[in-house]
Amino acid sequence: MILEKLLQTAIIINILVATVRFATPILLAAMGELITERAGIMNLGLEGTMLMAAFIGFLVMEKTGSLILGVCLACLAGGIFCLVLAFMSISLHVDQTITGLSLNLLAAGVTLFWFRIAYVKLGAADSPLVTPLVPWKIPFLSDIPVVGQVLFTHNWLTYLAFIIVPVVWFFLYRMKLGLQLRSLGEDPRAADMMGIRVTRLRYFAVLCGGLLAGLAGAFISIGSVERFFPGMTAGRGWLAIVIVIAGNWKPLRILLAALLFAFLDAFQLQVQSVGITIPYQILLALPYVLAIVVMIIGRAKSVAPESLGVPYIRD
Repeated sequence: MILEKLLQTAIIINILVATVRFATPILLAAMGELITERAGIMNLGLEGTMLMAAFIGFLVMEKTGSLILGVCLACLAGGIFCLVLAFMSISLHVDQTITGLSLNLLAAGVTLFWFRIAYVKLGAADSPLVTPLVPWKIPFLSDIPVVGQVLFTHNWLTYLAFIIVPVVWFFLYRMKLGLQLRSLGEDPRAADMMGIRVTRLRYFAVLCGGLLAGLAGAFISIGSVERFFPGMTAGRGWLAIVIVIAGNWKPLRILLAALLFAFLDAFQLQVQSVGITIPYQILLALPYVLAIVVMIIGRAKSVAPESLGVPYIRD
């Protein structure tokens, strides 16, 4: 009976539509993390970056009523937050793992503190509501049966997330700057000897990653829901890092991995709605269990940049 319900056309379409929507923030963050890691910097502070951007975007939109301003400042907040990581890991040569984890803790504490200050008389459950991004149906394409509803009825941040995939691929594999950036992740000393400005280019890579993570955070708080609550990123930053590994640091494979994780998330929500008797906690854990499995299986076959996470100290 439950299987018959799940195989209904309307439910399948709902799952696929939700898959595309759920993939948006982790795909944006994963593309940013890919650029950062290809330059040799491991940004484990991605979760905190997204959370900080989510709060800034919500706060700005709630106070000004401007959706565009909220998205732009969320993006900027993500970039600035990641520049802190860049300064500590590139200029001060602080261990990148410690730096990333510290920024996650900082973001969790700061956003909670600012939230309580901004809405002192309100709790997370009754915080002010904002109007999220409105889905934009692409003319003609959205009228295609099934495919149109699944792919062409989303808001512009979702379209942007999928457009960024080929853009990042073209940048990394077809542009001189992208080739130079990838060389930093393999052998920054050799790149330095060839006249490439290692520090400047690594700062640029981290900034790009932060801006995309900021867009991911904006989507979570004002692109798909109506309110902000502390910790609302719910591990999506960590999933984005796992997806980069699962995709073997290649844009198109990362896209497929993001869709797989998003599908599991959409599937477990739909399963709960049809009245399955499995405890919902098990269903909620499915994407994260898969993440652990991917880390175990895929790590042995992955080809990470040789100098990933290793600080470069010029002689």
